[in-house]
Amino acid sequence: MKKLMKNKSFRAGLVITGVMVFLAIAGPFITPWDPEEMNRGLKFSGVSLSHIMGCDNFGRDIFSRVLYGLRTTMIVAVGTVFIGCAGGVIIGSLTGYFGGIFDTVVMRINDVLFAFPAVLIALVFVSLFGSSDVILIVALGVAFIPSFARMVRSEFLRNRSLDYVAAARLQGAGNFRIIFFHILPNAWPVLLQSVIIGFNNAVLAEAGMSFLGIGVQPPAASLGRMLSEAQSYIRVAPGYALFPGLVIILMVLGLGLMSRASYE
Repeated sequence: MKKLMKNKSFRAGLVITGVMVFLAIAGPFITPWDPEEMNRGLKFSGVSLSHIMGCDNFGRDIFSRVLYGLRTTMIVAVGTVFIGCAGGVIIGSLTGYFGGIFDTVVMRINDVLFAFPAVLIALVFVSLFGSSDVILIVALGVAFIPSFARMVRSEFLRNRSLDYVAAARLQGAGNFRIIFFHILPNAWPVLLQSVIIGFNNAVLAEAGMSFLGIGVQPPAASLGRMLSEAQSYIRVAPGYALFPGLVIILMVLGLGLMSRASYE
């Protein structure tokens, strides 16, 4: 971690991401407007001191909706990465450590799931169980498991034959202890890279699902849904699409800089 903090790209990405996280958490305290409050008299009103990003087609404050949409995206991304990482670590560590028929069968299933785009798997979940924040998080989380599992498995295959693992066995350490207290900590640097990339992909996946209308449902604010709704009004109110789009770009940029630095 100390090495990463010396990297300029990582620091820049950390600052951008930190600002986004702060805005997502502090959103309700920054803006006085309810993101769902409609005012027909303010429909498509421009930038002003009271509405610094203007208002949308229902007279709702765009700044408030962007902040709440940012929070929604963060929550979905964190939940997605948590499920994907937890499932991937369990599957990857067990298959990579024990190998054999168990590894072959589980990883073939994993490869089949990995062949399908995460958004497509999420679409299947949503079509079967309906649209909600929880379903979206679970669907994307399950879709992210194969990528984490492959990464963790490769690290376990590389480490399980090293001297420190053999020494742990000679000292009487059981399989559970070797897996979670010896090998897994040594896989942490690669796992951190995967988590950052996964978070980046989760942000884009949530925005894409909401843009298609099958993610976060109205009247809840979502950056992707705001972009979708703004398509019809791009000439009348360009800020309606510009501001949520800019926030998504900044989030992806910050995470992208961090992930790139982790490979340097």
